[in-house]
Amino acid sequence: MTGAAAFAPDGARVGSVRPSPNHGERLGPGRPDALVLHYTGMRDGASAVAWLCDPASGVSCHYVVEEDGAVLQLVPEARRAWHAGRSFWAGDTDLNSSSIGIEIVNGGHDFGLPGFPDRQVEAVVDLCRDILARHGIAPERVLAHSDIAPGRKQDPGERFPWRRLAEAGVGLWVPPAEDGGAEPDVAAVAAAQAGLARLGYGIAVTGLEDAASRTVVASFQRRYRPARVDGVVDAATGDTLARLLALRFGPDRAGPPIRA
Repeated sequence: MTGAAAFAPDGARVGSVRPSPNHGERLGPGRPDALVLHYTGMRDGASAVAWLCDPASGVSCHYVVEEDGAVLQLVPEARRAWHAGRSFWAGDTDLNSSSIGIEIVNGGHDFGLPGFPDRQVEAVVDLCRDILARHGIAPERVLAHSDIAPGRKQDPGERFPWRRLAEAGVGLWVPPAEDGGAEPDVAAVAAAQAGLARLGYGIAVTGLEDAASRTVVASFQRRYRPARVDGVVDAATGDTLARLLALRFGPDRAGPPIRA
């Protein structure tokens, strides 16, 4: 038992409330304008929920979606849950204040990165659609934990079905280009870095394929081109990024082609 105060669920998709004490006041404007998806990265859902509700953990989230599709709410949406940690997106360095966090029960990379059951994915879609509609969150503000904390976090991982979510109106997605292609030159790397920064990633435009650049490129690949997550701006990565920019900003404002 945590002693956390009970509260009414925020949406009709919630099956039960398990109050966590780990939350505070939202800072800034207060109303969330982003949605961040995670995997729990623990052996099972019970262990994850216990940790998220433990005052000693210092972590929490708004929702947990179990493998069977059950939805638990741990923190009221009006409150600042502690799920994002050290993060950055489009100039925002306090994603805890500006977002709603959903933890999806999955062992993650430490447990072999298992797939996500259909019932669980369907529940995630329904929950996300409900949250997006109630808060008016834009598709480009549906984020992976790995998007906002490259290198530090990998979740929800390269097996997460972003295509299914996007087809249901949750987030952005383009079909990934075929894997492979030439090694990039400086111009291609700089163009990719500029495109990633425009999307919201925290990356400097240097033209250098150094460790910092590879870390962010790998986070992009993990979500949008998961066949090979190596941080290299190859032709497939550049093409996928260019089409995503065109989807996000329109073909006339997508910027120059990104060619390796």
